[in-house]
Amino acid sequence: MSQLKQVWYTRKWVKILLHAAAWTLLFSLPYLLKSSYNDKHHADDKQPEAALNYFMFFADALWVGFFYLNAYLLIPKLGYKKKLGIYLLSLVGTMLVIMLCHFLYFNTFVVSVTFKVRNFFVFNIFQYLLFFTASAAYQLIRDKIKSDQLAIERQEENLKTELSFLRSQVSPHFMFNVLNNMVALVRLKSDQLEPTIIKLSSLMRYMLYETDEEKVLLKREIEYLQSYVDLQQQRFGKKVAVNISMKLTDEQYEIEPMLLIPFIENAFKHGTGMIENAQIDIELYTKENTLHFTVRNKYNENTTREIKDKTSGIGLVNVKRRLNLLYSDQHNLWISNKDNWYMVSLQLNLH
Repeated sequence: MSQLKQVWYTRKWVKILLHAAAWTLLFSLPYLLKSSYNDKHHADDKQPEAALNYFMFFADALWVGFFYLNAYLLIPKLGYKKKLGIYLLSLVGTMLVIMLCHFLYFNTFVVSVTFKVRNFFVFNIFQYLLFFTASAAYQLIRDKIKSDQLAIERQEENLKTELSFLRSQVSPHFMFNVLNNMVALVRLKSDQLEPTIIKLSSLMRYMLYETDEEKVLLKREIEYLQSYVDLQQQRFGKKVAVNISMKLTDEQYEIEPMLLIPFIENAFKHGTGMIENAQIDIELYTKENTLHFTVRNKYNENTTREIKDKTSGIGLVNVKRRLNLLYSDQHNLWISNKDNWYMVSLQLNLH
């Protein structure tokens, strides 16, 4: 699975720009409404206009500082850790510090106006509560986003791990069959042993170096299936009639690797042996961005029950699980068992 890509609005520089734009818009509103504000509230002519304007910027900076102090420090360090007593004292202390800053500014730059504690609380308590609520909501939203992103990353990692595990279960099952083929060729002293080893090395190269990818070309997967069938035909010879047709209309189609082989493995596992006129039919073709894949084999119900072992059915169980994980509602799988014919039919959306 590919790692989650960082969304553009989560980048640090984008966050800084968005915050700066939000504060600029918020604190510019009083100046945009200044004309109507002055109509209702005439400033004292003796008050230095410049000093009062600078005070607005000074006060705004204090509120911004309180916002981030509460969001990034007080809530995570005290609120989340249930140190409510210290947290409340910190909030009160913050309010007193803001009041002290106002007092010092007025006594230094606006000497014509007397600073009054009562007026400070009357004019600032609403702003204090507003910025406190906004910072708390902001921090809760940040935590929720982080929690959701972490959950998605964990889910993706779990999916990646599970798919890797399922794929690793398929490979040994396949190898057991191929090695059994080679043992049979050695015992028969067949001249097909050398080409079989060469073909096996090619298959192993595919399994080891190409199937680690999230998807592979369907063309390569078909070559892999064909090689597997060739090896099985070398083993069984004329004992099993194998009819295979695999046609690809677009060589750029991709598919999850090792997804189709369990169906063919299952056909050779249960469609051979003490079965009269054993036959396996394999058909694969693409049409309108859809893969159509069908495997059917003759079977003897009584014989099949006798040869079942601990690994029987692992491949089919795994491939069903992988289909549900990777293709969800983008596939249809039918399995039928009728009149001594076992058939699996898969339709897979390749886009």
